[in-house]
Amino acid sequence: MNFRDIEHYYSNLLRLPLKESYSKDELLTKDFLIEKQENMEIYYCTHNEYINPNAKIFIIGITPGFQQMNRSIVIARKCLEENIPLSEIPYICKHEVRFYGILRRNITDMLDQLELNKVLGIEKCMELFEDKDYLIHTTSLIPHAVFVDGKNYNGHSPKILKSKLLLKYIDKYFYPQIESLNKALIVPLGKSIEEILIRFINLGIIEENQCLIGFPHPSGPMVIEGISLIETRKH
Repeated sequence: MNFRDIEHYYSNLLRLPLKESYSKDELLTKDFLIEKQENMEIYYCTHNEYINPNAKIFIIGITPGFQQMNRSIVIARKCLEENIPLSEIPYICKHEVRFYGILRRNITDMLDQLELNKVLGIEKCMELFEDKDYLIHTTSLIPHAVFVDGKNYNGHSPKILKSKLLLKYIDKYFYPQIESLNKALIVPLGKSIEEILIRFINLGIIEENQCLIGFPHPSGPMVIEGISLIETRKH
């Protein structure tokens, strides 16, 4: 998304009141709608405009859900109120919003189980989301919030590889990131992302041994039960 597009959405942000949270009625509007196709809608989020090209760890989700979209807009709206330069807002939003909530805790707990913290020379992987965030890049296959029939898109209905609309966003936004971070350790959060990574492995863009294939989604029941990561340790 170019700077002119970002300015357009930020001008719409200024029409929102300053709040700690917004409702779907406030955000899922034409002001933030990027694209619509049948029962699928894609809405603007502020935090996936930032890229860290020097990251050693690359964590990938499917798409921001409403919780992340909401939080990203709350942070961006505050930044605009404080007259923070537009060029600085994407990083601030990224730092605050990436895998916001319980997902962040679950991800870092599982990475600690893999002893990734020791490899990186840090005490806990939660530091990757705090003062050691220069080591990490996080993104989504689709950088903006996707809703199907008004609900968070789950990666399965429709399947990403069968959706021309979603593949368009992967080719335009995700492919340049995976290409520039092709030496990082890649952590896919779920089967849908693994399918896309296998596509890039087959194209020779990344290597299979740099991907934590089998890493469970951090919101899944395996996390609640206390997950075993024996299979992923071999990577």
